[in-house]
Parts: sequence; structure tokens; C-alpha cells
Amino acid sequence: MGMALDGIKVVDVSQVAAVPIAARHLADFGADVLHIENPTTGDSWRVYQAGQGTGRAGVPSDINYNWENYNRNKRSVTVDITQEAGQKVTHRFVEQADVFLTNLRPYELERYNMQYDTLKQVNPRIIFGALTGFGKKGPEKDAPAYDTTAFWVRSGIPYMFGRPGMPSTGFRPAFGDNLAGLAIAFGVMVALHVREKTGVGQELDVALFHAGMYQLGFDIAGALATGLDYTDWREEPPPEAVARVEEALAPVTAFYRSKVVNPLAGRYITKDKRMIVFVVLQPDRYWAKFCRAIEREDLIDDPRFNSYEARVENCQLLYPVFDDIFKTRTLEEWKPILEGIPYAPHQSLLEAINDPQARANDFFVAYDHPTYGRIEGIANPVQLSETPPTVRMPAPEFGQHTEEVLLEYGYTWEDIARFKEQGVVA
Repeated sequence: MGMALDGIKVVDVSQVAAVPIAARHLADFGADVLHIENPTTGDSWRVYQAGQGTGRAGVPSDINYNWENYNRNKRSVTVDITQEAGQKVTHRFVEQADVFLTNLRPYELERYNMQYDTLKQVNPRIIFGALTGFGKKGPEKDAPAYDTTAFWVRSGIPYMFGRPGMPSTGFRPAFGDNLAGLAIAFGVMVALHVREKTGVGQELDVALFHAGMYQLGFDIAGALATGLDYTDWREEPPPEAVARVEEALAPVTAFYRSKVVNPLAGRYITKDKRMIVFVVLQPDRYWAKFCRAIEREDLIDDPRFNSYEARVENCQLLYPVFDDIFKTRTLEEWKPILEGIPYAPHQSLLEAINDPQARANDFFVAYDHPTYGRIEGIANPVQLSETPPTVRMPAPEFGQHTEEVLLEYGYTWEDIARFKEQGVVA
């Protein structure tokens, strides 16, 4: 028997992790995946293992195991999609492809002529799979995002893992990207199944923020159903015990912070005691913008900080400066100031389910329940343009459909009565 996806052609215009791992899943099952890379810079994930603005990210090794894990079974093709000629080359690939995958932001898709409406004209049967950070609608549809910010922090995951007095749970690279990648691959398979039956291609959308809420589904569902946050019902330890733990852990916390050499990939506390997490993995690109946002233009050209290498050497000088600055404003005051910089605030459950960006992108679905009335749940994180997921019935009562299904499968009422007497069915 041949490979499951033998004959399926995939054009992968993406970088880093979530979309590449989705394409790799398809490649593992036999799809021919063309991974499109910029002719000059390549995919930034190639060097992440050795450190990319945050210090060394992985265990030292001459084997680029990280790149292998996310890109095996693919073919690399260098094309500059910022040029019209490069766009035409990519469109030719799409003409013969079954699937197009990308994590370009909506404005980039339009800028480079890679949006679904354009590629659908090139190939009406194309399955177009796009990953966004915060969804393709709403005011933050073009905001820069990483799984640390969109999937992890903003969805409420560290809030639920945290405890008073205890340090925030750490994060590992691509933790959320991997889940989102599985969702994309699953969505592609559903879309291919639909196309097999109807001949119709369609658009697929997955957002890291939505995937984070899906992963935290047990708690998000509870908040949606009750309107209660975790702190509304959990027991809190005595304040004096919390204070002792925080004091004892302070040296350890300081030690780990000293190992983060990029001050633009750190955590800061606001005036109202809220935590902001920055993940700026291209620090030179954002340095001037960051300095202007915090009203410290004098730092932009300071020779101690005006390059990544200089900031690594002098990072311990910057941390106390930034600590003091972020304490001067509340989180709500910082939000508009930091627009366009990769960051996210730690959010509670209620903040997550009421997040305007989540609401703008329909991360939740309301439906009528025969017992509870109108309730709200988490929408499927895989959204398809032509055959979207729906809620057609609530979760079943115990054995609710036993008789209905047995009759469908040819059993009679006499058979069912006998089964009940024998204890075969309830």
C-alpha cells in the first residue's frame, strides 16, 4: 500500500513553527511539501535552536534537531515573495497544488498577493490554510504574535497554573505552535475530504489565541457557563505565608532572570500589579519602536544598547530601567502605547472570555440547551469557509439515543425489550 497522502502537493509559505509542523505532518504521510524560504534570510527557525534574541534556546548540539523536527520530509525552495516575479513563481506552484499553508499576517497576504481570493482564481480547488495570532478579524488581526504571547499568556494558561506566592510556570518553545499545527493539519484533512466529495476548495483559519483557549477548555468552559473566575471559588493561602515564600524565592527568580539576555523577551510588572510578557525575537527590528513607546528615545543610539550584541553585554543595566518605567502606568494605559510590539498581558479566565479580539473572531458559540437554556461554549478552533463546524445538539443524556440507534440498525422493539431484560442495554 502506498503513502496515505501520495500525490497531494503542498505549498508551505511560512516560518518558525506552527504552520511548518502542520506541513510536516502532511509530509510524513506522503505529501510533496515545498517549503518556500526567502533567498537571503531563509526561515528564522533554522537558527532558533542556537538562540534568537533570547539566548540559547535548546541543548547545545552540532545536530540541528529543532530544524529536523519541524521540516523533515520537505523540499526547500528559495523564492522572494516580496518581488512580483517571486509572487508569479509561487502562483505557478499553487496552480498544481492541493494545499497552500501560510502564517503571513492578513496585511502581508494582501501585500504579497497571497490572499485566498487571489489564489482561488489561480486554482479554484486549492485548500488555503492560514494561521493567525489573534484571528483574521478585529482590531488586532495584524498584530505580531508568538505562541508564548497569543496561545499561552493571553488565553489564561499561566493564570490557571499560577498560585499565590509561587513563580509563574515557565514556557517552552513552540509549545502552543505544536497544538495549533495539529489543528491546521486536521482542518486540511477535513477540507480535502470535502473536496473529494464536492470538488470545492475552501479557506481554513486557525488562531493561536483560540487554540490556547481550546487547550484550557476545561476552565474556559466553566467560566463561560458560570461567569465565575478561578479566584472566585478557590481557597487562598494566608498572606503572611505568601510573603514568606516570595521572599525565599526572590534569589532564585533573580538568577533565572539574569540568564535572559534579551530585555525585550522578558516580563514586567505594571503600576496596577499586572504582568506584561514581551517576546521580541527580532530585537534589532523593534528596538527603536520599543524605546519610543516607553518614551526613552535617548536609549536608541546609546552605544551600550544600540545593537543586539551590545544589549546582551549590558542587559543587566536595562532591566532595572524597564522595571521602573513599566511601574509608571497601568496595563490599560500601556495597551495602546505598545501596539505593534509582540507582547501580551497575563489574563484571567474572565478577561480571556471577554477579550474583544476573541469576541470579534467568534471564539465562542451560543446554543440552546433543553435543561440549562441558552448557554455558551468554546467554538471549534478549526474554521472552514465552506463547511464550518456547527453545534447541532447538546451533549447527550446517559443512553439517550440507545433505542433510536438500535432501530436505525435494524433491531425491532421486541429485540430492544429482550436486550433490556438481559442487561445488554440500559
